Amino acid sequence: MKNRITQFTLLFLLFSALSFAQDKHIFQKNGVAINGYDPVAYFTENKPVEGQEAYSWVWNDAKWLFSSSANLDTFKANPEKYAPQYDGYCAYGVSENHTSPTDPNAWTIVEGKLYLNYSKKVKELWSKDIPTRIQKANEYWPTLNKPN
Repeated sequence: MKNRITQFTLLFLLFSALSFAQDKHIFQKNGVAINGYDPVAYFTENKPVEGQEAYSWVWNDAKWLFSSSANLDTFKANPEKYAPQYDGYCAYGVSENHTSPTDPNAWTIVEGKLYLNYSKKVKELWSKDIPTRIQKANEYWPTLNKPN
């Protein structure tokens, strides 16, 4: 009996370790990236625009929604150009060496890249020194993005 409990415990620990050893993926809520907002619209309309289920596409294990078929096609042609930096996690948080969820209304485009933040208040902190924040986030991201 004791041997079976030990075997069960070892199997449980093995499966637990494997489940936590996955790469972090795109930040998503209910399986949808950017809370359902269209990543291309930030660039083309200079504002957050909600996407529609009719224009969806799965990329990097997340469902992305778009406001039009044109934006969907644009994203498909070059998703890395339009997807938010740090896989959609809060850019300020990454610059502080941790990951946080994001608000699609707290955003910035810098040198052609989309950055999202936890909230508009956090975006204000981010905006005080964006170049330093990006530099720090770029240093921390490779470690934060590795398996646990």
